Amino acid sequence: MKSISIRGALSGLSLSMLLSSLGTSIANVGLPTLAEVFSASFQAVQWVVLAYLLSITALIVSVGRLGDLMGRRRLLLIGIAVFTVASILCALAPDLWSLIAARALQGIGAAIMMALTMALVGGAVPKEKMGSAMGVLGTMSALGTCLGPTLGGVLIAHVGWQGIFLLNVPLGVLAIGLAWRFLPVDRHAMQSTRPDFDVLGTLVLVLTLLAYALAMTLGRGSFGPLNTALLLVAVIGLILFVFVEQTAASPLVKLPMLRSPLLSAGFAMSTLVTTVVMATLVVGPFYLSGALGLSAASVGLVMSAGPLVAALAGVPGGRLVDRLGAQRSSAIGLIAMLTGACILPSVPMSVGVFGYLAPLVVLTAGYALFQAANNTAVMADIAPQQRGVISGLLGLSRNLGLITGASVMGAVFAFGTASNNILHAQPEAVGQGMRVTFAVAAALIVVALLIGTFSQFVSRRPATSC
Repeated sequence: MKSISIRGALSGLSLSMLLSSLGTSIANVGLPTLAEVFSASFQAVQWVVLAYLLSITALIVSVGRLGDLMGRRRLLLIGIAVFTVASILCALAPDLWSLIAARALQGIGAAIMMALTMALVGGAVPKEKMGSAMGVLGTMSALGTCLGPTLGGVLIAHVGWQGIFLLNVPLGVLAIGLAWRFLPVDRHAMQSTRPDFDVLGTLVLVLTLLAYALAMTLGRGSFGPLNTALLLVAVIGLILFVFVEQTAASPLVKLPMLRSPLLSAGFAMSTLVTTVVMATLVVGPFYLSGALGLSAASVGLVMSAGPLVAALAGVPGGRLVDRLGAQRSSAIGLIAMLTGACILPSVPMSVGVFGYLAPLVVLTAGYALFQAANNTAVMADIAPQQRGVISGLLGLSRNLGLITGASVMGAVFAFGTASNNILHAQPEAVGQGMRVTFAVAAALIVVALLIGTFSQFVSRRPATSC
């Protein structure tokens, strides 16, 4: 009976992770159709995706902390319900800006699901099976990314653009049913004395993260005065947030816990690694089409290989974490990523698609193993009352890596091509841009390895001195 309960709880959490991941990837493929339906520019219709990502990035830490205070199961159920209702509102949107507002609401639900799925694993799965559970969640996240473009294309063709949002409704209802039936009831949710929610800290953090996310995404790769101003606001906001948290009676983030070398290293490595992964998504399409001359359909097929490998490697990677331990598995994953990142720029263009695809498979499989190991290492020994906010910080580190990677690695690629217009660059220039980008990516992975090694050394030092 207990094994059935664990499987049911993991199924509900996995479905929540799938929905939040699918919410990003399935909307991307619908942008051309939405631009045509609403007679909008591409810049305007991009906010359908951007509003969703901004909501997640700005709120993921705050909702994680809110789950710690009011009960994670209860808040997860609310989050899935918000996501499901917002999906209906998206499908019923009469104009583009109503759709964008509904997508922002959908992003709030997704932020809750992303923050609390990993937090709830700790209470639903035995510690010795934590790696396998994290591997399953990683697989579902990658599966959502992988299925989104194909599923979205089929739904738009046969149902219309509303279908990409209505798909979430039955899946959301199923996720609510599984979570309600199998997740353990919040034990502390009904206590009369609870710490207050840090409203001021939450407001400062939300505005800071919004400023940073907009600084990295506005301008489509060009960093102008507005981007600089927003980045300055983000820096000031971060300083103000630290001050607010030091003086708050019940802080949103307890800053002293970030002094833990394993915890802070886990966040830093997650940001660096997802920055590298974003490079494959930014550079890949330009290299495959501009340097190797692939058609749009072939580019899409090759690009789907990365998420597919991550989905297939998630579960076996999680089992390897249970067998070898989180720290060792994390190092193996990073070494695999470094191998792929080093091979990619060294393979001649004459080798063709295989010369790009083979190293990409190695890099992505390494990423899947690293994610399962790092998530396990961060979440394994966290006090139950802190799981929500730590899970939120872990999710934030990934989102910041993706946002930063899209901007910074895109700029590195443009610099490497030495061309004013990448679309018109010669194949040799595109190839050079790819080589420069992945040389930088390899350097970032080396930094992640050094951080991981140093954090283990520091965390062991007190034990050896006693």
